[in-house]
Amino acid sequence: MEIRELQTKVDEWIREYGVRYFNELTNMAILTEEVGELARVMARRYGEQSFKAEEKDNLSDEMADVLWVLVCLANQTGVDLEKAIELNFKKKTSRDKERHIANDKL
Repeated sequence: MEIRELQTKVDEWIREYGVRYFNELTNMAILTEEVGELARVMARRYGEQSFKAEEKDNLSDEMADVLWVLVCLANQTGVDLEKAIELNFKKKTSRDKERHIANDKL
């Protein structure tokens, strides 16, 4: 699925089932919450913590939740994520094309 198609599908879902987008600040808070849930799974799967009995190792679902809310924010603020990521690649390439290769730590 292309990024633009993802944005369209999320928008269609919101309009059909979600009634409307939550406001931008609410969605920002939800995004923060979802990133926290992703961090919890990462800490338990790859870090030193273990899962509690009632917790699930649902890494892909938590990543999808983060992406969903990010797409909602992009849609409601008029950001074309496909165009934005293309520009971001150009920025990173221009800025970092030699930086990481020259990093002795890597």
